[in-house]
Amino acid sequence: MVHATQRARRSRVVAAVVVTYAALSGCPGGLDRDASPRPAANGASCPEAFADAKTDVAAAEATAVRWTGPTAGPRAPTGKTVVYIAQIMTNPGVAGVAKGAVEAAHAVGWNLELIDGQGAPSGIQSAFAHALALNPDGVIIGGFDPNVAGAQLQEADARGIPVVGWHAVGSPGPSTDPKLFTNITTKVEDVARISAQWIILQSGGTAGVVVFTDASIPFARHKSELITAALRACPGIRLLSTEDIPIPQGSTRTPRHISSLLDRFGDSWTHSVAINDLYFADAAPALRKAGKRGAGPPYNIGAGDGDPVAFERIRARQYEAATVPEPLLQQGWQIIDELNRAIAQQPSSNFVPPVHLTTTANVGDATYWEPDNGYRNRYMSIWGR
Repeated sequence: MVHATQRARRSRVVAAVVVTYAALSGCPGGLDRDASPRPAANGASCPEAFADAKTDVAAAEATAVRWTGPTAGPRAPTGKTVVYIAQIMTNPGVAGVAKGAVEAAHAVGWNLELIDGQGAPSGIQSAFAHALALNPDGVIIGGFDPNVAGAQLQEADARGIPVVGWHAVGSPGPSTDPKLFTNITTKVEDVARISAQWIILQSGGTAGVVVFTDASIPFARHKSELITAALRACPGIRLLSTEDIPIPQGSTRTPRHISSLLDRFGDSWTHSVAINDLYFADAAPALRKAGKRGAGPPYNIGAGDGDPVAFERIRARQYEAATVPEPLLQQGWQIIDELNRAIAQQPSSNFVPPVHLTTTANVGDATYWEPDNGYRNRYMSIWGR
C-alpha cells in the first residue's frame, strides 16, 4: 500500500493542485448567463461539413457511455513501486491523471512516487534519473516528449523497466520509437475533429478562429495541425492566427498574446480552440480587462484534458464554452493496469477511450469527465481485488 511518507507527499501534491486550480480559475463574482453560444448562420458555406458536425457533435455530447475497455487480464501482485514523472504539475491534465494513478495504485496495493519535471528538459531529465535510482517496477511519462529524456529512456529499456506514456506520443498504443510499452490517450484525430466541428456548428459555418498550441510538444503540435485541417472543411471559417505558447510559460505569455490578438483582429475574432484548457484560464483576465463578456465571443473550446477549472468555467459561462475532455481519472487507472500487464509480460490492452464533448448543456455539476461505466470495479475485478 502507499506508505505514510508517500501519503503525505500525495497530500501536498493534491493541495498544490487545488491551489493551482483556484489561482487559474479567473472567475469573477458575477455570472453572465444571458449570452450562451448560439449558431450565427445555417451552415450555407459548407452544408455537408455542417450536417456532419451536427451529427457528430450530438453523439459526442452523450453522457451514457458503455465500457469498451478490457474485461480480462493478469492478477496484480502487491508491493510494486512505480514512478509518475510529470511534465509539470501545474498542467491540470497531467495532475488529473496523476490523481487517478495514485488512487488506483492505492487500491491495488502499490507504492507510487510522483516527481515533478517542472516543465523544463533539465528538470524532466533529472526527474527521470531520480526515478531510475529508485529501481522501480515501472515508470509513467506524464505529458512530455520521451525524447527529451532519451538517455534515461534507453536505460529503462536496458534494465527491463516498462514505461507507459500519457500524451507522450501522437497515437495510442505501443510505441517502438520512442520505446513505450503503451501510450494512453484518446485518438487525437477524434479530439481535433470534434473541436473543429463544434466551431463549425456553433458558428453556423462562419467564424474567425485563433488556435493556441505548444509546438515544443509533438503531440500538441500534431493536434493543432489536425484542428486546422478540420476547420478547412468549411470555407466560411477563417483561421486568423496560430499562437505558439509553451504550456509552462502560459501564465506570463498568454495575456500578452490575447491583448495583441484583440488589437489585430477586434470583433472578427469570434472563436478560439486550444490544445489544452489551461490557456483559457490565463486568457480570462485579459479578455475581461478588454471588456469581453464571459459568455460572449470569442467562444472558446479546449481540445484536450478537461480539468476541474475548465468545467467550472463552462458551467459559469466564463470564457470557455466547451471542452473535449480526456477521462483523466479513468486513464490513471488504465496506466496502472497497463503497467501490471507489462510486469506480467503480457501485451497491452490497447484500450482507447471514445471521444466526448462537454458543453454548457451537459456539464451539470461534474468536475471531471467521469464515464458512467464502472471502470473502477472492472479494473479491480481484473486485478483480483
